[in-house]
Amino acid sequence: MKNFEQQCAIFTDLLLRYNKTHNITGAKNAAKVQENIEDSIYPLQFLEQKQIKNAIDVGSGAGFPGFLLALVMHDTHFTLFEPIKKKSAFLHLAKTLLHVENITIASQRVEEHSGFTCDLITSRAVTKSQELVKICRHFITPQTKFLLYKGENVIKEVDNLQNYEIYSRGHRNYLLIKDVYGL
Repeated sequence: MKNFEQQCAIFTDLLLRYNKTHNITGAKNAAKVQENIEDSIYPLQFLEQKQIKNAIDVGSGAGFPGFLLALVMHDTHFTLFEPIKKKSAFLHLAKTLLHVENITIASQRVEEHSGFTCDLITSRAVTKSQELVKICRHFITPQTKFLLYKGENVIKEVDNLQNYEIYSRGHRNYLLIKDVYGL
């Protein structure tokens, strides 16, 4: 099995080649892809991973953050929801070429899926936090946590939240919601 750095090098090369034709991400060079990789895995510093067996990533796009998290979190099965066909096709290609077994690609909107029990829900740049919780209702249990990759206006999205933490790194804010049952 390839180590994470080797997998990232293959992923980066594949993404840059695919992106030239299909334009699925704004990351147009290896340095920008690396920034997205680092952004994707940064929360592993504060995320309790042991209890996470099932996770979904909403609006996976080019694989940030869900695909990269799956490369590190081998004991967690990730379902990546990406309804845009050219992005979903890339995720299928990357999964196949990297031989990633703990990923399922769902080429549909998350709210169209019948749902299943989920320990973690991740998303980057999809919608406001409370709206995301609503469209993911059929995946949530009292133990489900949300890890949302947010910008500088994250504080405007936590009004009705009770049990959350915000971790900051540069212009990125990582919103970890531990209890969404009040929403």
